This record gives sequence, C-alpha cells and structure tokens, in this order.
Amino acid sequence: MNRSIKSKLLFFMIISFLIFLSQTSYSLTLDEAILLAKETLPSYKASLIKTRSTEALYNASLSPYLPSLDASSSQRRIYTTQQEFSERTYDLTLSYTLFDFGNRRANRNIAWLNFDISREELRRSFLDLEFNVKVAFYSAIAQRETLEQRKVQLQDAQKDYEVAEGRYKFGVAKLLDVLQASVRLEQARFNLVQAEGEFKKALLELSSLIGKPLDSQYDIQGSIDPEIKPPDREKLSQAALQRPEIEQSKDLLKISENNKSLVLSTFFPTFSVNASYLKTEGGVFRTTFPEEKIADLTATWNIFEIGKFFRLKSSGLEKDVSSEQLNDLKRQILLDVHKTYEDFITASNNLKVAQQQLKQAEHNYSQAFGEYKVGKADILSLVQAESLLSTAREQLISSRLNLILSRSLLERIAGIEKLEDIIGQ
Repeated sequence: MNRSIKSKLLFFMIISFLIFLSQTSYSLTLDEAILLAKETLPSYKASLIKTRSTEALYNASLSPYLPSLDASSSQRRIYTTQQEFSERTYDLTLSYTLFDFGNRRANRNIAWLNFDISREELRRSFLDLEFNVKVAFYSAIAQRETLEQRKVQLQDAQKDYEVAEGRYKFGVAKLLDVLQASVRLEQARFNLVQAEGEFKKALLELSSLIGKPLDSQYDIQGSIDPEIKPPDREKLSQAALQRPEIEQSKDLLKISENNKSLVLSTFFPTFSVNASYLKTEGGVFRTTFPEEKIADLTATWNIFEIGKFFRLKSSGLEKDVSSEQLNDLKRQILLDVHKTYEDFITASNNLKVAQQQLKQAEHNYSQAFGEYKVGKADILSLVQAESLLSTAREQLISSRLNLILSRSLLERIAGIEKLEDIIGQ
C-alpha cells in the first residue's frame, strides 16, 4: 500500500516538473534567434540543399575531359532452314574526345556559373531570413512595450475614475464626470486586452521562424533603440551593387556568352579516339575473326545545317538581353537604396518629434489632473489629456520600431548584415 502511494506521488511529481519545464520561458537574443532560424527554417535549408545539388552537377561537368569506358554483351539464338546455332558477343570500348572547339569547356563554365548562382541564392535566402527574424523580433519587443504602456494607461484611467468618483461623493462633481471617466476606464481595459493578443501573435510569428513550438514563451533580450549615425549614401550604393541578385545577373550574362560558344563549336569538327576489343563466340563461321582489336581516330563535322546559323544569331541577342537586364537591375537597386535611405532619415526625424510630443503630453496631463482635482478644469479636459498622453506613448514606441525596421530594411537592401560594417569603412 505504501509502495503504491509512493509510486503515484513520484509519478505526479514528474508530470508536474515536465509541465513546469514546458511553461518556463527562457531568454532569447537576436543573434540566437537568427541562428535558430538558420538551423530550422525550411526555405533556407532548401537553398542549402539546392547549392549542394548544383555543386554535384558542376563536378559531373568534368566527365567529358576524361575517357569513357563502355562494356556490352549480347547472346543470340539464330534459326535457319538448315540449322540453328548460338552466337555470343563481348565488346569493351574506350573513348576519348580529343578536341571539340570549346564545347565541353563552355558546358563546364556554365555548370560553374549555375553553382555560383545557387550560392548567391543561398546568400540571398540568408539575408531574407535575417531580415524576417529582425522584423519579428523587434515587433515582439514593440508589442511587449505597448502592452506595458497599456497597463500604465489603465492605471491612469483608474486614477482619473477614482478622483472623479471621490469628487462626486463630496458633491463637487457631476455624475457625468464619473460616467465619462468610466467610459475611458473601460476603453483602457479593452486596449489592454487587445495589446495582450497582439503580443501573443508577435511571439507566434517569432516562434514559427525559429522552429520552436508555437506555444513557447520567451524572455526577449533586446531593445528597439538603435544608436547609429546615418551611413554614407555612396558606400551604401557600392555595397548594394554586390547584392546576390546583381552577382546572379552577372552570372547569367556569362552563361549567355558561353551559350554562344556552344553554338559556335557546332561550326567545327569534333575529334575523338576510340579503342575497342570485340570477342565473338559461336555462330556459323566459328574460325572467322573470333577476336578483334580496333583503334580509330574519328572526326565528326556537320558541314551544313541551317538551324545553327539562326541559333548563333539568337545566342548573340540573348547576350544583349542579359546585359540590359543587368543594367536595369542595377538601376532599380540603386533607386531602392536611396528611397530606403530617405525612409531611414524620415524615421529618425519622426522619433525626435515623438519624443518631444511625449514630453508635452506628460506635462499636459499632469496639469489637467492637478486642475481637475482642485476644480479648475472639467472631466473632458482630463480624459482628453490622458488619451493624448496614451497616444503619445504609443506613437513613441511606433516611431522607435519604425526607425529600427528602417535600419533593418536598409541593411537588407544594401545586402549587408550590419550598418556598422559600412560606417567603419
């Protein structure tokens, strides 16, 4: 009996401990979040696998530079009006392409360029991953601060309500004052509930990106107060011209050049050497060359085929297309850099305005609260002042978030991890 009770008690303690561990939150920094996303995000892992695949294809492009060895065997049963007999044939052939006027070299170059394109795609995928994690991470911090601000808002509304109710009990305020304060108090409660929901949604977004269970709890370590001077615009533009998309476009231009080389190679002969060993057993003529050793040098040349002339013309035009696409991509990226830079400057200026506005709103509320307590102001002035203060607090949080997100977007547009890397140059 005692043993059964002890077993149940131990089981209950283990279950309680596991539940406690599942509900316990742990700290999470931005760098840790990016590392977790890099290890678990399917889109990034797909880019990594794709890179390995194109690397294997690049290694396979070495094959035409090496000899090829083929073996074959066949057995036939032949029936004639006179007799029937069997014939077995064994063939071993070694082949090697001596010269093909650039065909295999162009194919290997194209394989390398495709491999490089996949590597740049992996780099682009990481930049997107980093940006998305930053947005989710900083948004979660902003929602957490908004939640704390809503709690302060509720405390202020509660304080206004209690003052209005106390003045009404002493007969120095109207019932309308209590009702007005009550409406604002209920609105503050509603805003708090809404902020709690938005904060939970922000954590869900972050959990999804870093590959953790959606019900995970985090003590997010970080802030949305970037301290950085605007970087030099010219340096940003230079960095942006090294973005993965630009490098991929350059590789596509080189691929079009190699495609032209492929077409040009068809205008010239291909030289190859073959060595084969053939053994035949059975058959009607059993004594006629049962073994053959053959070595030959072959030149294959298509003298005329009208299609290759048009393919040559098309490959030249495709090269021009790739060149113009590269120029247009550079134009668009430089435009995006300058527009995002202006957004960053605007967000920085808006933050200064929001900070000043909060100071004025705090002073206004303090003044309105003091005047209402002594009967020099009405309840509408107090409620409005408190509402303006709440708006100013949230606007400051929003301005800080916009600034750090503008910075993150500027880093993504420039194709860099941190703006400090540009400023330090």
